[in-house]
Amino acid sequence: MERKTKINAEDGKQEIQIIREFDLPVELLFKAYIEPEIVEQWMGTKVIKLESKPHGSYQFETSNSQGVVVFKSNGTIHEFIENEKMTRTFEMENTPFPVQLEFLEFEKLTDQTSKLTMHVIYKSVDIRDQILKLPFAQGINLAHNRLQETVQKLVARN
Repeated sequence: MERKTKINAEDGKQEIQIIREFDLPVELLFKAYIEPEIVEQWMGTKVIKLESKPHGSYQFETSNSQGVVVFKSNGTIHEFIENEKMTRTFEMENTPFPVQLEFLEFEKLTDQTSKLTMHVIYKSVDIRDQILKLPFAQGINLAHNRLQETVQKLVARN
């Protein structure tokens, strides 16, 4: 099955571009990134902190079925323009990977569709290549699929 989330990674560069079109209005797509209850549902993680504003920060943690924390991440939000863009750092705690810089752009395509473009910059080409060897592409595609489903269910309930 074809992945709806596309990842562009040019050889020799320390960056990637992630692009996904959603059957959601841009306001709802943006909301899925800034409201803790929605983030928890589609990311399958616990939101410890999520300050959706310039100079805000966030912390997430994921536990296994026994309740043991297996993944922690955090970052700082540097730029925040509602329904348009967010610039943030992203750090996976307790891993060998350094902080990465993410530029998220939210674009209205029609009244009911939108596009997310993420430009992610890593410390080095080697780090980027190591990340791409992980099940990264499958994971982000699955997460975006859950985002689409989660928000559509929320809309259907209201």
